[in-house]
This record gives sequence, C-alpha cells and structure tokens, in this order.
Amino acid sequence: MTISWLLILLSAMAALFWYNDWRYQLPTPVPKNYKPVNMGKLIRLNQQFNNNHKPVFLHFFNPDCPCSRFNIAQFKSLVWEYSDEVDFMVVVLSPKSFTAKTIQDKFDLDLPVSFDPALAVACGVYSTPQAALLDNQHHLYYRGNYNSSRYCTDEKTSYAKIALRSLLLKQTDMIFSPLALKSYGCSLPDCKNY
Repeated sequence: MTISWLLILLSAMAALFWYNDWRYQLPTPVPKNYKPVNMGKLIRLNQQFNNNHKPVFLHFFNPDCPCSRFNIAQFKSLVWEYSDEVDFMVVVLSPKSFTAKTIQDKFDLDLPVSFDPALAVACGVYSTPQAALLDNQHHLYYRGNYNSSRYCTDEKTSYAKIALRSLLLKQTDMIFSPLALKSYGCSLPDCKNY
C-alpha cells in the first residue's frame, strides 16, 4: 500500500514538472494591444547612460518568473565578460514592489535597476526574461531571447551573447534565428504563460 502511494505521489510530481516544463517551452502569446517595435528605433534612457557612448544591455526580469530565475547565471556571465565594453541594466517588470537593493542582491551585482515599464513598451518587450541590446547611440540592435535552452546552457543558441559579440564587432548585417526573436517565458505584467 505504501509503495502504491509513493508511486502515485511520484507520478503526480513528474506530471506537474512535465506540465510546467512544457508550458514554458511554448511561445508567449502576443498581447492584443501589442505594437511591434522595429530594430534601429531610438530608445530614450535616463541620464546615467547619456554620456557613456557605450552599448547598453537591458535585462528584462520578473523575480516571480521561473524562466527569469533560470536565466540569472547566464545574465551574470554576460556582465562579467562584457562589463568593460557594455553598460548593463536590470529592468524589473512585476506588479509586486521590490527595491533596487533586493534585485541587486538576487544577482549579486551592483548594477543600475529600473522599474519603468515604459522601457518594455519602447523596446517591444512583452515577456520575461528578454534582452534588449542598444548600440552606442541607443538604437535598438537586438530584442529577444537569451538561449533556446530553458536553462540557458546551449552555447550554440546563446542568442543574446551572439548579438552582443556582433554589435561589438560592428556587424550591421546580422540575421537572427526566428527562435531568437520570438518571446518565450512569462507574459507581462503577471507571471503567466497561457
């Protein structure tokens, strides 16, 4: 009898894990009021980035989104590798209230944190996690996924990193895979993907 209950419990846990894994592998539904944003659009940022003349990497993050949490290590590795050449900012998109210090502690990084949802609208972001990469004049160069792997472990499809390298090499003719540009993750403003 105990073995039967354990098998039922393990089966239920496996089914729940499979369902959640499957659910977050589906593209995030495009909102009804979504207005597409073209690459090359000028994105207005606050004063702290206006005089740096460096590219800016915006990391759109929701602390309640499982996909965003899986993505933290990938984002941190980009910061460690490229922080001399690129300015990084975390943009928190959540209906809950967080402080900049709380977010910095989650990442264990001392980066600027924004809570301005207008940045998501300006960049055409409607899910988390998403990356938006702006050139040194703050024109949108890339908006999309970090990786095709949920845990951001596939180096061949490390889209945000590929975009970052391309921008730094001044490649203006870069063509990204549809998987790189289609949103996957949690819809905004709440953490839902259905």
